[in-house]
Amino acid sequence: MRALLVVNPAATTTSARTRDVLIHALASEMKLDAVTTEYRGHARDLGRQAADSEDIDLVVSLGGDGTVNEVVNGLLHRGPDPERLPRLAVVPGGSTNVFARALGLPNDAVEATGAILDALREGSERTVGLGLASGTPGTDDAAVPERWFTFNAGLGFDAGVVGRVEQQRERGKKSTHALYVRQVLRQFFGEPNRRHGAITLERPGEDPVADLVVAIVSNTSPWTYLGNRAMYTSPRASFDTGLDVLGLSRLSTAAVARYGTQLLTSSPERGPQGRHALSLHDLSSFTLHSKAPLPLQMDGDHLGLRTSVTFTGVRRALRVIV
Repeated sequence: MRALLVVNPAATTTSARTRDVLIHALASEMKLDAVTTEYRGHARDLGRQAADSEDIDLVVSLGGDGTVNEVVNGLLHRGPDPERLPRLAVVPGGSTNVFARALGLPNDAVEATGAILDALREGSERTVGLGLASGTPGTDDAAVPERWFTFNAGLGFDAGVVGRVEQQRERGKKSTHALYVRQVLRQFFGEPNRRHGAITLERPGEDPVADLVVAIVSNTSPWTYLGNRAMYTSPRASFDTGLDVLGLSRLSTAAVARYGTQLLTSSPERGPQGRHALSLHDLSSFTLHSKAPLPLQMDGDHLGLRTSVTFTGVRRALRVIV
């Protein structure tokens, strides 16, 4: 087996020594080419090269969710083809590692590497569905390139929080859960559409849902983690179904307290619910329109402002080692 290992040297929870140990462990089981990323988008370029190669069987991502997202977008640059494309393995090295943990992998890089090697020996893999976001035809965002996401996307409030966190990290702040909590509070107090949202959700054959403040799109569950606590916006979301959506039409102080508490106490059986909460399950396609440009995030990566995004749930998009 020939494999490409994509290593993010800035991964927050792995040291250079740990990465060397992991590389040696993987190289003992396969013909391994290890490449360290040097710029934003490099992992995507490496994934694209692997997809176009005729002799790479496996791509291993060593980094956080952002590295995984780039690799996946490179692998799928010509579209999904699970039987032809290299398989994907994920070694978690970021601060949260939602995709790896949703697959059932340990959150420790060394333990996850051992689990991946065991899975390879046993031939254990699964084909997962992914989300695809694109600019909506006939809108100002029609020319925005398509982008795949592995576990979630969001338009509005949560994407604003992601953008604030990225700004802080660019200023040298370490990515911690405390940093995220602080940016949630700052986004809340700076949110101009807390009571009357700007987002409308449209889906084929159904009436539009207007005035949403935030729309969180899930391809799997949980939505994210706060430390070791899993948080579920759409508990029924799965790699085996379409996309789920949680929309909130109000973010008043009382609403934030209610839905924030529900989110912190959420479980695989129950997510946020209430008069101002919209929950939709297993959607194949839908569009989010906004009256004003709003921040968009995918897999925890801030992608700028958008006024219209069309989402598609693509089943059986990629083979993953588990």
